[in-house]
Amino acid sequence: MATHELNGGAWIKDVILGGQDGLVNVLGIVLGVAAATHDSRIIIISGLAGTVAESISMAAVAYTSSKAARDYYYGELEREKREMKDMPQEERREIRDIYAAKGFKGPLLARVVKTITSKPEIWLQTMMAEELRMFPDDYDHPFQDAVVVGIASLFGSLVPLVSFFFLPVDTAVIVSLIIAALVLFVTGAIKAKLTIGDWRKAGIEMMCIGMLAALGGYAIGVWLGALPLG
Repeated sequence: MATHELNGGAWIKDVILGGQDGLVNVLGIVLGVAAATHDSRIIIISGLAGTVAESISMAAVAYTSSKAARDYYYGELEREKREMKDMPQEERREIRDIYAAKGFKGPLLARVVKTITSKPEIWLQTMMAEELRMFPDDYDHPFQDAVVVGIASLFGSLVPLVSFFFLPVDTAVIVSLIIAALVLFVTGAIKAKLTIGDWRKAGIEMMCIGMLAALGGYAIGVWLGALPLG
């Protein structure tokens, strides 16, 4: 199976993570600033600053977290190698237990264990996959993860900002909310279609979570806008 097929779930996760985070954060910023100032120029500057900062931050977090996960994977790999060398009987017993739990018995189970443990590379791969549920293709692309998350965050961040370039502030707020809600719903629905679950429920869930988070920014803007200056 190709690497990109193995990493399909991670790719979807990265796109949704970056896109949703960028959209929700910048929507909260522009709504809060709009409520506090009603100044299109300030709203756009704040939104663009948030877009750049959010995209870079998300890419950096994706890169460092992916590298940390990769380092952990290789640490576990080295530990398994040591255990295979220092405690081979115990590790063989673990292979036996794994395949016995899958329904293998008697001479067939013995042949499976002998076949796997006679080839150190296959033995090691089996321990990593079957015992630890860790797969190398999940950890080998920190730069790719950073790029995907960063670009997704960039595009997600621009969604709530576009209307403020062309419309009066009050109208732009409404349009921004509608577009953001639709994008969140579609994103949740697509996620369900690509994975499992009811697309309507998934779309509504993502839309509600995202909008509630963004409206928190609006509430802060209303409160700050009502405070006396000086």
